[in-house]
Amino acid sequence: MKSKVVFGLGVLCLVAGLSKVSADETVRYSTHIKPIFERHCIGCHGADSPEYPEFKENKKRYLKMMKGPRMDTYAHMLYFVGWPDTGALMRHLDDGTNRKDGKHADMYQYLGSTEEERKRNLHIFKEWVGYWSLKKWKDTTKEEIDKFKVLY
Repeated sequence: MKSKVVFGLGVLCLVAGLSKVSADETVRYSTHIKPIFERHCIGCHGADSPEYPEFKENKKRYLKMMKGPRMDTYAHMLYFVGWPDTGALMRHLDDGTNRKDGKHADMYQYLGSTEEERKRNLHIFKEWVGYWSLKKWKDTTKEEIDKFKVLY
């Protein structure tokens, strides 16, 4: 009987589109973000992708190759959350709820194969970041930066 209850709750969570992170669980890069990244992002942002300065210098070339800046490590990803490209991760993954035009950001579509999966994965990213802001470094206050969680 217990296995039926557990199975039933699992199906309910999948059907409801709820996050795979429990309410009392702390979202971490190593446990939650890295697996999502490896499933959906590594093809364009993996170890064979350029470092950010190289990407910026040759952006058109890399985009033709379907390559974005390298983000396959914790340190690389922090570059696009906190500094120096503050908020870039959020600006590119946002589902439109934080944008004036209400449109999905360019990378949101790659967070999953269904809208439910994209919403679930975005929720996990938001929990990991802690303070979901689309602001750039020059517009971000110290108090806002202090709200970032981004735990390994």
